[in-house]
Amino acid sequence: QVQLVESGGGLVQAGGSLRLSCAASGSIFSINTMGWYRQAPGKQRELVATITSGGSTNYADSVKGRFTISRVNAKNTMYLQMNSLKPEDTAVYYCKLIWYKGGAYVYWGQGTQVTVSS
Repeated sequence: QVQLVESGGGLVQAGGSLRLSCAASGSIFSINTMGWYRQAPGKQRELVATITSGGSTNYADSVKGRFTISRVNAKNTMYLQMNSLKPEDTAVYYCKLIWYKGGAYVYWGQGTQVTVSS
């Protein structure tokens, strides 16, 4: 059974920084992609950033230049460094893990709240 646990959310003023962490445990295929998604009240869940086990990254336009995704494969842990935070970054942030091996295996964390005050 694969589990994802996020941490690091909280309340911060606009312009501030937060660092989110996602720790994955269980039987995990080594070639995979991890990602951060977020969902604001009344809105659909959206992609923030993804990173492959090989280190390739992808960012939503809205966070480019402000957020940095990284991972430590040996620890099955992923991070999201969020700088220059804006009130519109307020959302629940979810960690996602996916790999393909005879089919798609998709796992989500429980989410962590990020609130940016103006």
